[in-house]
Amino acid sequence: MKKEQKTEIIDALAEQLKQAPHFYVADTSGLNAENTSKLRRSCFEKKVQMLVVKNTLLKKALEKNNFEATDLFAVMEGPTAIMFTETVNAPAKLIKEFNDKFGKPVLKGAFVQNNLYIGADALTDLVNLKSREELIGDIITLLQSPVRNVISGMVARAEKLADENKVISERPE
Repeated sequence: MKKEQKTEIIDALAEQLKQAPHFYVADTSGLNAENTSKLRRSCFEKKVQMLVVKNTLLKKALEKNNFEATDLFAVMEGPTAIMFTETVNAPAKLIKEFNDKFGKPVLKGAFVQNNLYIGADALTDLVNLKSREELIGDIITLLQSPVRNVISGMVARAEKLADENKVISERPE
């Protein structure tokens, strides 16, 4: 590969790293063509962009963006696929699903919500992370809960009063 081509790839990767707030690095070697195709299709459906890159080019793109994570650089050996996403846990769920079925891909590391996760042990934590939309939904549910309790209590009390009024009105005088 010529130096100009490498420079173009590094620049393109650096730009994608700037635009994508979260990325995952995984080892997809060992997946056959059919399963790799399924993984790529699943990534497309979940709006995750997956690229297979050379480790040295990825390191240079990260360095170009002043990303200093020697822990991540240390695990970048062998075949590497990088997954760009805007949804925090989508790649983690895909990796876990395919890993459970086929034993691959294996998580090498991830940069999510300005935190670095290293190794396959972090996969469970990443799967359980909530996206922005899920957190907003949880907050709305928490805010609505007290109001629902008050309303349901008022409705129950009104029904009880209506039943008491009915009993009183049906009583002979």
